[in-house]
Amino acid sequence: MQTNTIFKPMNHEQYMQKALQEAEKAIEEGEIPVGALVVCKGKIIARSHNETEKLNDVTAHAEMLAVTMATSFLGGKYLNDCTLYVTMEPCTMCAGALAWAQLGELVIGAADEHRGYSRLNPPVLHPRTKVVSGILAEECSDIVRQFFKSKRN
Repeated sequence: MQTNTIFKPMNHEQYMQKALQEAEKAIEEGEIPVGALVVCKGKIIARSHNETEKLNDVTAHAEMLAVTMATSFLGGKYLNDCTLYVTMEPCTMCAGALAWAQLGELVIGAADEHRGYSRLNPPVLHPRTKVVSGILAEECSDIVRQFFKSKRN
């Protein structure tokens, strides 16, 4: 007998946990622990973490790599039907790329008071991009704080 399984997408916290797993990978590689993943119609289509040291490339932020993977997976440059989960608020460069990709939704863990895109006026993101902030914010900021604390010791 065949049973029908109903696909149930994860919630924001569950997806952010997956992004935090990517941030953990970044720590293992000596990178600033930022993780990202792109979800389209309930399916994770891209996951990444910072690779600026590994690739010797200042643009190799988790968000940039995730966007590249997602657009490659989809075969097009727009992410209208996608959600990007990222453990730390994107910088201006990444927010600009998200605007060009016409991202449908951005879900942020921790704010970045120093380099986050939200400090800019006028807004950088595409006007139709929905933004949700503060998902697992404490966990997302703790991982970065602990990383830099370990570097100072």
